[in-house]
Amino acid sequence: MRRRAILSTAALGLGATAGCLGSVFETTNSRSPSVLADRPDAVYVPSHQEEMGTIGRATAGDLAVAVTYSYPHRFWTVEREDGSWTTIRTEVTRDDAVHLMATPFHEPTGTVVPNTGLSAELTRDGSLVSQEIVYPMLSQRMGVHYGANFPLPGDGSYDVTVSVGGTGDERYGAFEGLFGDPATGTVSFEYSEAARNDLALQRLDDRAGERAAVDPMSMGMLPDGRLPDPLPGDRVGTATLGDARFVGVDLDAERFGGPYLAVSAQTPHNRLPIPGFGLSATVGNEEVRLRPSLDAALGFHYGAAVDVDGLVTLAVDVPAQVARHEGYETAFLETGTATLG
Repeated sequence: MRRRAILSTAALGLGATAGCLGSVFETTNSRSPSVLADRPDAVYVPSHQEEMGTIGRATAGDLAVAVTYSYPHRFWTVEREDGSWTTIRTEVTRDDAVHLMATPFHEPTGTVVPNTGLSAELTRDGSLVSQEIVYPMLSQRMGVHYGANFPLPGDGSYDVTVSVGGTGDERYGAFEGLFGDPATGTVSFEYSEAARNDLALQRLDDRAGERAAVDPMSMGMLPDGRLPDPLPGDRVGTATLGDARFVGVDLDAERFGGPYLAVSAQTPHNRLPIPGFGLSATVGNEEVRLRPSLDAALGFHYGAAVDVDGLVTLAVDVPAQVARHEGYETAFLETGTATLG
């Protein structure tokens, strides 16, 4: 199915996020500032940040799904070219109106749940406007979510139905048996071009390009997505590859069936989980695959049932297969090995 937009040149007339604006913001409906010419091969402060508006929160099976929006903007997808991994920029088109974002999470624990797959269907007065698969994404302000740019035929009342698939990730403890079935949920909103135009944009000229990151947004309707610090268990060690931070811990718990190695793949600066890696490890003389997993205490991580006895060498076999907002598009692309120490 072609990934295309759900919403058109305008705005969603619901409350904008509080607490993230100041006099340094400017309102605009123009394109974002140009991409920085000199960017590090690492996480960096983007050229700007945008205010986000709230559409609503739906219940889809075991998940809550928070739906938000901002201006349409560029993003990057991961592709392989000539044997190496790179990111390809998706530009804003003339018909794009908003960047629609959906964040699935487990409401009782506040755990963001990646790898569900997500599609969105937009209707107006009972008629279908668009139905598309939405990209899994990572941004400094939103963390893990699903998003894309969308068009709309005009102002009015719309329903957005989000459909999540059953995740194939391993689930432990309180998550055992959850998130495995497809489900849908719907939120309604009033769309207004004027409201979209009132969303604010802040240029970050003084910091743009620094090896740092802007802070995640504080939105009452969804968690900020940060991973626990410290993680539970005995610390095995940390490693950095492609500017991704890998934190290994050793646990022995009934919910894991005994000894267990958990590796948390995190963004630097903000401790946001990074899904989409293909990871394995050598533990002593044993090679194991690290499976994408969910646990209420660990959050999203990569794990294997193995007794940690000796040196642990992590292998990034496949870089993070997740679309990125500006500031992450040059990072998390390296493969290779590193020792957790």
